[in-house]
Amino acid sequence: MGSSYPFRMAEFVRLDVSSGVGTIRLNRPPMNALSVQVQDELRAAAEAATADEGVRAVIVYGGEEVFAAGADIKEMIGMSYAAMVARSGPLSAAFDSVARIPKPVLAAVAGYALGGGCELALACDWRFATTGARFGQPEIKLGVIPGAGGTQRLSRLVGPARAKDIIMTGRFVDAAEAASIGLVDRVVDGDVYAAALAYVQPFVEGPAQALRAAKLAVDGGLSMDLAAGLAWESQLFAGLFATDDRAEGMTAFATKRPPRFHGR
Repeated sequence: MGSSYPFRMAEFVRLDVSSGVGTIRLNRPPMNALSVQVQDELRAAAEAATADEGVRAVIVYGGEEVFAAGADIKEMIGMSYAAMVARSGPLSAAFDSVARIPKPVLAAVAGYALGGGCELALACDWRFATTGARFGQPEIKLGVIPGAGGTQRLSRLVGPARAKDIIMTGRFVDAAEAASIGLVDRVVDGDVYAAALAYVQPFVEGPAQALRAAKLAVDGGLSMDLAAGLAWESQLFAGLFATDDRAEGMTAFATKRPPRFHGR
């Protein structure tokens, strides 16, 4: 599925694609602060990963030192209520664009994932973290609350009481605690990007349409009651019978050979 290439000459966020894996790489030293420009570039990278059929899985990565330590507070200080009302939609949309990538998406977290950085990790399907990683929603200490999904995605992931504790105290959560409450899926003693790459590798040769449907079924069902969720699941399940990969998977099973999926 090709060698690595940059998706465009963005200043702080780029999408690199290699062997079917797209890496959305944040690179705004020293802390990967999520300025308006970074938010816009993040959305563009997520949309590019969605559109590129050669991308079969995505890793969101901030580098070896820090994932993302929140919004650019200096940029926010002078913003009025009216200005933030205008900006809050695009801010949320930047993270939603990552959550809506119809492919497996994993956050590889080293160092701090705070505020918007934590919200970005929450927008991914899974979170791997180094032993020294720290998560948090410290917005309360600035007199505000998380504004890009933190109150909603965190509470759905760890439960409302734990989410309120993290949000209302503004405290940092280390990797061990994050794993114990379900905020982190795996703690890595070493190269978190390498661990993320190994995890997503099987998806590259997997049935892309079925993986898409599985993600849509789970994510969409969370906002429905059980009856509606079951109907949504049934619709997606039946739709997969129109795919070549479904025919290949079942034929391979019946003939006792490994399947050869093509994502169609």
